[in-house]
Amino acid sequence: MHSEQAILKTSITVTIFLAGFGVLFGLLAGSFSIVFDGVYLLIDAALSGLALIVARLISLSTLPVPPSGKLRDRFTMGFWHLEPMVLGLNGLMLTGVSIYALINAIGSLMSGGRHLEFTYAVFYAAFALVVCVLMGWMEMRANRKLQSDFVALDAKAWYMSAGITAALFIAFLIGMILQGTSLDWMLPYIDPAVLTIVCLIIIPMPFVTIKQALADMLLFTPIELKENAESVAQQFVERYGFLSYRAYVAKVGRGTQIELYFIVPSNWPAKKLEEWDAIRDELADALGERSPDRWLTIAFTTEPEWAD
Repeated sequence: MHSEQAILKTSITVTIFLAGFGVLFGLLAGSFSIVFDGVYLLIDAALSGLALIVARLISLSTLPVPPSGKLRDRFTMGFWHLEPMVLGLNGLMLTGVSIYALINAIGSLMSGGRHLEFTYAVFYAAFALVVCVLMGWMEMRANRKLQSDFVALDAKAWYMSAGITAALFIAFLIGMILQGTSLDWMLPYIDPAVLTIVCLIIIPMPFVTIKQALADMLLFTPIELKENAESVAQQFVERYGFLSYRAYVAKVGRGTQIELYFIVPSNWPAKKLEEWDAIRDELADALGERSPDRWLTIAFTTEPEWAD
């Protein structure tokens, strides 16, 4: 659990196991809410697998000597743009599944509910709750150092699953207690009622992720990143006597794209390429810590039209 890819592989393995466990016990208990929990986990596992592939591609593309091949030749600008696509797809899929489950739960309530085998239901909910909490805690702890959006989203998904399972556990436990009492008539409504509540809670949760993914895909410019780039560029304009600059900044997933163009006086004496490269090195250091996930372009021209 010391790397992004190792964490995602572990998460996928545990998710597939727990999802199969949930579908099986959901069918045995006659609980649509448990089946929904299993299906929710299966979708999350599939999307975590996709996230793992993208993380691997990004990692390979940012090596000092990236591997050659047909895929690399087709994506010469890197793979950072795939990350927000996967994050957005993840959020949309989980929201869509939850909306579908909500509709089914409301329909079940209107048709008189469904009878459950509470022993199977309580056993599954207790086991799944422990697994979800442990996985979420381990991923959040590991991500303090990794700072990965994929791992953060996966940990959030585990905690969301833990919340779902905790609600199921409490509801099924209450159902077991109510068996044979004067409130026995409520038992068929427990499963669809708790599923309705769970869906209403989790449907809005992926919205922040979807919003951020959309912003990255649309190349929205983060204010702090823009202000930093413009501040550094202005300092170099004043230091070297450039006429002006143009700054273009965007964040795409974990990657940052910065393009700086400096307008140089046309009557300047000629400089060696090594001198221009030395200025580029100063700029790169002034913009912050160098990272393989930073795409930095610095150009000098006497014609403003080349910078606009």
